[in-house]
Amino acid sequence: MNETPIAQKVEQLFQQQMLDWPLIRDNYSALENAQVRELALGDSLIILQHNPERLRSSAARIDAASIASRPCFLCDENQPKEQKALLWDCGRYKIQVNPYPIFLRHFTIASNEHIPQSISNPARVDDLLKLAHELPDYVLFYNGAKCGASAPDHFHFQAGLRQMLPLCAEVINPIQWPDESILESDADGFIGFNQRLGRFMFLIKTTEPVLAGLYFARLQLAMMGALGINEEPKQNLLCWYEDGDYYIVVIPRLKHRPSCYGDGENQFVLSPASVDMGGLWTVPVKTDFDKLDATSIKAIYDELCLDNATAVSIIDCYLFDKE
Repeated sequence: MNETPIAQKVEQLFQQQMLDWPLIRDNYSALENAQVRELALGDSLIILQHNPERLRSSAARIDAASIASRPCFLCDENQPKEQKALLWDCGRYKIQVNPYPIFLRHFTIASNEHIPQSISNPARVDDLLKLAHELPDYVLFYNGAKCGASAPDHFHFQAGLRQMLPLCAEVINPIQWPDESILESDADGFIGFNQRLGRFMFLIKTTEPVLAGLYFARLQLAMMGALGINEEPKQNLLCWYEDGDYYIVVIPRLKHRPSCYGDGENQFVLSPASVDMGGLWTVPVKTDFDKLDATSIKAIYDELCLDNATAVSIIDCYLFDKE
């Protein structure tokens, strides 16, 4: 692993929690032996991970009444006494081992203030990029409040080992970004769109974090303009730093959960968030794990992600605003 000072401290935190907290030790040990299956979705790899402990997230109630009636599990006073934290960025954030992991190293990075899940403040994107640089073996991800966040009332990122998420390796291939897919570029990087990997996405790649933030801000405005909204668009974000480049994948969403969500016949207990959009699908129910196939996954992507008409509208707004 790349050993930055923060990376070293994060690994030390993980090892200490493995020693001191049986829940973490049990869940990470179980994950090492989790059943997985691979599916091919065009040019993209999909990994299904049978992970019963993620049922609490997949089935989480995130309506306003449910959120208001439960204690926030990211606030210090409501967390188990065994859960420890590493303070980051002058104490603005706390890094904690996620006790219900998807990755063999999985962390939650929560604001020390109880404020809503929103990345509309440019400073949050700066924080995301800075932490990606300090944790180069990890992919940082952000679930929008209506796109997979089980704590939409408390701002947080998450981090998992990058090598476990298929999309991170797929988008760095230059063949995925022909000239006609590039919206804006300069010597330091570009922003482009992709329709070849089974779901529509935007990619920002640049050596300069300031430019990444600028591209992201322009994209947010274009999405809001095309969708006719005055709030943060539904979206999932993936962010990492690799070989001198910053990457931000933005996957706009039209819906939170697919119409097939449920536990009845021809239904699946799946509530896709950033990790699933990145190609690693956590499947808590064994019968779902056994029957899911590439056709099912593609149908869910098609329902939740941008259709062609909406994608064209966002692209047109971006190009118009850039002029």
